[in-house]
Amino acid sequence: MMKFLWVLGLVTALVFSKWVDGFLKKSLNETELSLLETYGGSNAANNTLMVELTLIEGAGAKGAVCLDGTLPAYHLHPGHGSGANSWLIHLEGGAWCNDTRSCSNRKNSAYGSSSHMEKERAFTGILSNEAEDNPEFFNWNRVMLRYCDGASFSGDSENKEANLQFRGQRIWLSAMEALMSKGMRYANQALLTGGSAGGLASILHCDEFRGLFPTTTKVKCMSDAGFFLDAVDISGGRTLRNLYTGVVGLQGVQENLPHYCTSHLDPTSCFFPENVIANITTPLFILNAAYDSWQIQNSLAPLSADPHGDWNGCRLNLASCSPSQMQFLQGFRNQMLDALKQFSMSDQNGMFINSCYVHGQTGQGAWFAPDSPAVGNKTIAEAVGDWYFDRAEVKVVDETCRHLVPPVSA
Repeated sequence: MMKFLWVLGLVTALVFSKWVDGFLKKSLNETELSLLETYGGSNAANNTLMVELTLIEGAGAKGAVCLDGTLPAYHLHPGHGSGANSWLIHLEGGAWCNDTRSCSNRKNSAYGSSSHMEKERAFTGILSNEAEDNPEFFNWNRVMLRYCDGASFSGDSENKEANLQFRGQRIWLSAMEALMSKGMRYANQALLTGGSAGGLASILHCDEFRGLFPTTTKVKCMSDAGFFLDAVDISGGRTLRNLYTGVVGLQGVQENLPHYCTSHLDPTSCFFPENVIANITTPLFILNAAYDSWQIQNSLAPLSADPHGDWNGCRLNLASCSPSQMQFLQGFRNQMLDALKQFSMSDQNGMFINSCYVHGQTGQGAWFAPDSPAVGNKTIAEAVGDWYFDRAEVKVVDETCRHLVPPVSA
């Protein structure tokens, strides 16, 4: 059984900072907040599997459409051999939009319209078909559901005047119906995953996913970089909460949030995973960096909260942080660990929290490689495999980060 480590204390070895430079190349408007979130890249080496885009025919009749009214889409690579009846569904990430302007801008991209989506997507990391890169899931049916609604597959509303459709919940339901008809109904094993905004979605939809299958099917969920905290920023404000309030209100998310949460908390609070995970009944794995680079750059120390640029150096390279800045970031790490304590008490749940300065660790550079992040001799891929297949309890918190290159896709 993997040792359960709650590691406290200030991180002093910032050996992982050298590859952070370049994460924040441009100024971001706070209502648009980095659409890519380091997710969604399609650049691939010549030998990387490229999987064709499939539009979900019939989704339009159900009102399950992208922001601009086009059909939603997914990429599916069929399983084979021992994985022929096993399914991995990965929900794409890509931030959120919280007002008509940001959503109108978004609908002119692949994150709001299937007409802008690439016709092929590289399958790497947890989606790879190579056993040496993805030993646990390489021969499963592997699906990437494209993200084109801007509310973590959870909204159901519209703005006729702006010609915007907020149909994330319908897209989710339509996609699951389509995949069930493709053979997922016969699955003996299933894993719902997602990265970033898709990681949040994998948490919100976890029990719904479990409900699609008979009790005899092994069903679990995993969130990669989707544990977004309701944190106070460096100016004393709550940048991410303000963003989420706009998303939830504009896109009609409230009715699709867990009722056990909205019965006693406001809807925006129930869009934060920390207020939801304790009541999820399906086994769930949380994979997150304690120093999540996207959250530090866009929630804790956004440009709007730093008018004098005091955090410019620290934001890009943790080795440039002052002692007081590192203390602030340590507080964020402690908040994350505190938010996971109750969740970690359940034997069925798992987690892998390291101290990398990164956003997303199921992509090619981090998932399974000789220099991938690891605790002891366990890479992330091995830890997730141990948890999914019930080989060991995996509840790891580590204060280090071993040789991680930020992923360009997931």
